[in-house]
Amino acid sequence: MRLVHLDLKGAAPRVSYLEQVFPLLSQLGANGILIEYEDMFPFKGELEILRSPYAYSEEDIERIQQLAEQHKLEVVPLVQTFGHVEFILKHEKYQHLREVERFPNSFNPHVPDTLALLKSILSQVIEKHRRSTWIHIGADEVFHLGEGMDSKNWMSRNKGDVGTMYLKHIKEVLGFLTAQYWGLRVLMWDDMLRKISVGALRGCWGWWGGSPLSPLQPPGDSGTLVARASPTAVPFLTKYVESGFEAVWFASAFKGTTGPAQAWTPLSYHLKNHLSWLKVMQAVPRLAPLRLQGVVLTGWQRYDHYSVLCELLPVSIPSLAICLQTLVNGGFTEEAKRKVLDVLSLESMQLEQSSCEGRGEFPGVEIYHMVEQVNGHLKESILKALEEESAIKGWFSPYHRKRQFGNPRNMESFGSKVLKLHEDWESFVRDLRAQLERIYFPDTVEEWMEENVNPYLDQLRDLVRDYR
Repeated sequence: MRLVHLDLKGAAPRVSYLEQVFPLLSQLGANGILIEYEDMFPFKGELEILRSPYAYSEEDIERIQQLAEQHKLEVVPLVQTFGHVEFILKHEKYQHLREVERFPNSFNPHVPDTLALLKSILSQVIEKHRRSTWIHIGADEVFHLGEGMDSKNWMSRNKGDVGTMYLKHIKEVLGFLTAQYWGLRVLMWDDMLRKISVGALRGCWGWWGGSPLSPLQPPGDSGTLVARASPTAVPFLTKYVESGFEAVWFASAFKGTTGPAQAWTPLSYHLKNHLSWLKVMQAVPRLAPLRLQGVVLTGWQRYDHYSVLCELLPVSIPSLAICLQTLVNGGFTEEAKRKVLDVLSLESMQLEQSSCEGRGEFPGVEIYHMVEQVNGHLKESILKALEEESAIKGWFSPYHRKRQFGNPRNMESFGSKVLKLHEDWESFVRDLRAQLERIYFPDTVEEWMEENVNPYLDQLRDLVRDYR
């Protein structure tokens, strides 16, 4: 399976955009999507507080699944069940469930309310995804686990360590899922398991995989690991074989891993990531009975609920196309390259420069080109005009502007140039905003502009205001 990750905890696209994207994913070789809803899910009742003001409606969730089905994409919902739960624990109502009172990152696994809350979150999501045969329970990066008083007490009472405590909570979550949803298969990230001994993992074998509830499932399917760190994964895979796992997934990345405020996707970086994973895949047959079940191409949109947006989806479509085709063809072959250029209607690609030549035809291509302009020229052209123009430095300094005086002769020498630059960028930004609004909700448009455009354009706006 090749799942493309849609991280909706930032810049969640309108469903009308997904209508255009899903056929493209299918054409490029994906056969599933991993949807991390976070606050975009239409939670009901007690949980309504978790919804974003722009959350999808129940009809939207149904439409997304119909679209996926139409384009032969399996839908796997992702619900975080341990760490990365800031969207839940930021609310006063759930503050008492934090592992460490000051930080909203991770659940305290010892408070009965934690499991009760997770059961109702999981139930609401699963109820709306009855066609799905898989669920992903996250469970990565449980920051500060073991630092809360309840955890310290538990460890001293049970002569336990953080690993055993982590497994105990995961076991409770899996216990609920296997009892409640017969045959539903579970995925989880593996980073927390890497620190846990083979003995402790083996001790959990009864509920990891050999699922008595569903004899059709080979052992390993009901609790499947997704290895997602840098592809030096072979030692970890050996450990998982020894722990009794029979199936494993890998997680590569097509965007969102090169910096929390990254605006432009570095193509060669992500291609290399996939080429490394292909090497690991070639090693899997030597690790029988372990088999590779799938790959998740992650596309993070925020590093966590509180961080800024990284690359927008339309900006990273060329990267996604390259990565998918690399997996399909077992390398970035001539065939893979030709397919990417054909499907995206591009003339050529410069991987090292992360640029594509040609107008291109893919969903959001206008945004792709406009973000390229912002990324490459906006800051540079404005700073050049403001800092390198000697008439501004000499006759229209912050001192002059504050006291509102200047010599018209010198001011006119830079005025028309600055006014023209301002007018050009303002008109460009109006077009960009209109394009963004077609794909995104108002909060995303606002945030992206605030982060990527206004820090520079505002300086020019202020200067023009003072000049006038």
